[in-house]
Amino acid sequence: MSRVGKLPVEIKKGVTVTINGQTINVSGPKGKLSITLPQEVSAKQENNEVVITPINKSKRARMMWGTARANLNNMVKGCAEGFSLKLEINGVGYRAQAQGKTLKLNLGYSHDVNFPIPEGVTIATPKPTELEITGADRRLIGQVAANIRSFRKPEPYKGKGIKYSTETIRRKEGKKK
Repeated sequence: MSRVGKLPVEIKKGVTVTINGQTINVSGPKGKLSITLPQEVSAKQENNEVVITPINKSKRARMMWGTARANLNNMVKGCAEGFSLKLEINGVGYRAQAQGKTLKLNLGYSHDVNFPIPEGVTIATPKPTELEITGADRRLIGQVAANIRSFRKPEPYKGKGIKYSTETIRRKEGKKK
């Protein structure tokens, strides 16, 4: 039995959930999201909650039960409050600048890296060495942050690169004479 799947998804104030067969649409003040549930699970709305149940007792149905519930909970939370991730840029001359729908990154290469900002995501640069990625879709925000980080991953000797604000880089000692 899935411990996560058993919990009902509470619909927060200001969020509307509509179930149309296997498709669930969620809309709120921060945006609109939709998900198509796997065939192994079903959803029904009761009062101010959505309950996900497996259709049969197969292993795949039990796996999808918790996954579908977690994804739906993230959608409801994202449409109500939104999600955000912070990135830090370390290195001499490394900086970022948000220009409309493009993020311009100077990362020590011979050229600037221009990253197109996808729809549904906003990137703010409070300082030239800080990025704040916000939006309603948690999966999309994580993917955008991972793509930006992949341009210059933090290295262990000097600590230069792009890292998450919560991440700690294990430093290594350099060569000795």
